[in-house]
Amino acid sequence: MQLTAENILLIGSVLIFVSIVAGKAAYKFGVPLLLLFLLIGMFFGSDGVGIKFDSPYISQFIGNVALSIILFSGGFDTRFKDIRPVLAPGILLSTLGVLLTTLFTGTVIYFVTDLLSGFPGLSIAESMLLAAVMSSTDSASVFSILRSKGVKLKENLKPVLELESGSNDPMAYMLMIIFLNMVVSGNYSAETFISEFLIQFSVGAVCGYVFAKATLFFIRRLDTDNKSLYHVLLLAALFFIQSATGLLHGNGFLAVYIAGLVIGNSKTQCDPTAYTFFDSIAWLSQLVLFLTLGLFVNPAELIKIALPGILIAVALIVFSRPLAVFISLSPFRNFSANARHYVSWVGLRGAVPIVFATYPLIAGIENGQLMFDIAFFVTIVSLLFQGTTVNYVARKLSLSDDE
Repeated sequence: MQLTAENILLIGSVLIFVSIVAGKAAYKFGVPLLLLFLLIGMFFGSDGVGIKFDSPYISQFIGNVALSIILFSGGFDTRFKDIRPVLAPGILLSTLGVLLTTLFTGTVIYFVTDLLSGFPGLSIAESMLLAAVMSSTDSASVFSILRSKGVKLKENLKPVLELESGSNDPMAYMLMIIFLNMVVSGNYSAETFISEFLIQFSVGAVCGYVFAKATLFFIRRLDTDNKSLYHVLLLAALFFIQSATGLLHGNGFLAVYIAGLVIGNSKTQCDPTAYTFFDSIAWLSQLVLFLTLGLFVNPAELIKIALPGILIAVALIVFSRPLAVFISLSPFRNFSANARHYVSWVGLRGAVPIVFATYPLIAGIENGQLMFDIAFFVTIVSLLFQGTTVNYVARKLSLSDDE
């Protein structure tokens, strides 16, 4: 069945209904909702029920829109007073931690793909690109599981993990774009890497703050009593911030996250219904995004890359992520060894790596399809083993108090 303008609403509504019904059971038994939505999308895809969806452009567009909403909502709902005590470790994990994870994983990918016979070896730049694609973590499924089981984490770990997962997507995106440009242009100089990084980071941060202040100024002048129009205004503002920052060569994802933080913590933003509104559309965005990515992937292709996918997933879970976390948290003595191990384990891959993996695919680089398949496979492995054991590991490490 081909998706058309006539049947897309029918198929979409059925998929969402099935996902919500199945998600209720998954929530109860601690299964990551992200994994469930992906599997439902794969079940209804070309290798299952037969819905044909094969456009990386549409997948990337849906991904960018959904991620912008999710990041803005995450910043909008975050209180400065909650993250202020863990600001330093959270920022280090979302910046230095992502960079180290990329470097360590990229090195492993380079040697794994080079040593496997009958498998196309990736260059060092391509290996770093694939590692950058998979370097960010996902918080939505982790904390849905924690809440479903009534687990409260010790050592102030929850805000640390929330801050890291909410703010590390922009860092991963910057690294991915930089390495992608290196692969496409063939320019692998350190100067190119550093200059691109500084431009994207600084422009993104400044635009996020300035545009957020401009939005608040406009809200004060508008002074509308219609709450619905107020919500629509904020939604339009976040899309403008993301797009305008991109046109200025900054990081749009970083900009919308900072804008969400600034607007959500402003005294001007005092309408409690706005938090409910953005929470609802953030969940809708996640659901649509996961279903779309599940429909897009071809499960038969994943079998071909199972061996390198498993090796890379294991290296990422047991080597790269823990080493990056321990180095990033080394200045902070208030985190116990068990807490550092737990932060390492809760490094779930989510929808973001799959969305980022569409960029090499669309860029037309030689191994773009291979990178997408590996990123999807690693995400599935991460959700299966890490996502289903979040509570178990917390209890084993004596870091949880059952409410």
